[in-house]
Amino acid sequence: MHETDMTKALILTVRDWWQSQPQRQAIAKIHLSVGQFTCVEPASLQFAFQVQTHGTWLAEAELVIQETPLIAFCHPCQSEYTPEIGHHYACPICHAPMEDIRSGRELKIDRVEYASPTPTATP
Repeated sequence: MHETDMTKALILTVRDWWQSQPQRQAIAKIHLSVGQFTCVEPASLQFAFQVQTHGTWLAEAELVIQETPLIAFCHPCQSEYTPEIGHHYACPICHAPMEDIRSGRELKIDRVEYASPTPTATP
């Protein structure tokens, strides 16, 4: 399960970034873009994140995953198409092999949301 290693890398990346910030506020959400052609299973990534952050400074953080579809471009036909992952990757019009992937290989942190500061009680 390579999601475990990816989650470790994600946590280290966020930690390094967070430690470089002048004000280290609590993190509420980490938004990821995960392409369908990365072979990353979002549910497994969510599970690995929950397990690896349990009892840590990221325990309250939510991992928000946005899947991006696999979109290819066929140069002979000059058209975009959506290949059937695991079944058929060639152009559905001219059957040329998939050569130009326009979307679906993303695996990146889009943004990090801070938790809202808790209001202080006034005497």
